Amino acid sequence: MVKLDIRSTSRTEMIDITHQVQKAVTDSGLQNGLAVIFVPHTTAAVTINENADPTVQRDILYEINKVIPFEDGYHHFEGNSAAHIKSSLFGSSQTIIVENGQLQLGTWQGIYFCEFDGPRNRKIWIQLVPGI
Repeated sequence: MVKLDIRSTSRTEMIDITHQVQKAVTDSGLQNGLAVIFVPHTTAAVTINENADPTVQRDILYEINKVIPFEDGYHHFEGNSAAHIKSSLFGSSQTIIVENGQLQLGTWQGIYFCEFDGPRNRKIWIQLVPGI
């Protein structure tokens, strides 16, 4: 398993980790199989979305923060219920096909670590699974 450390700098943020995941695949020598990306945090997530225009990430965060506001009468004593909800909606893992040593992403797709309770030091785990 490959473990990445990442530092978020904002309360909510989408950080492109596509190159780090591809590097993990390349460094491992895996030619065909799967790359499973897992975020072991309850207030963060991982998603795949457009990476050609950075305003897409801005728009995603803008809308998710409107739909799930930071303050909304939540009962959780730590004050970060909104982050827990956002994390559950986005999800803690993604699985990507690897073929000929390359992540099989669409032309405009990138892999994003989603911070919903930052800034923080975070972990991302990547498990590479050889194809049969």
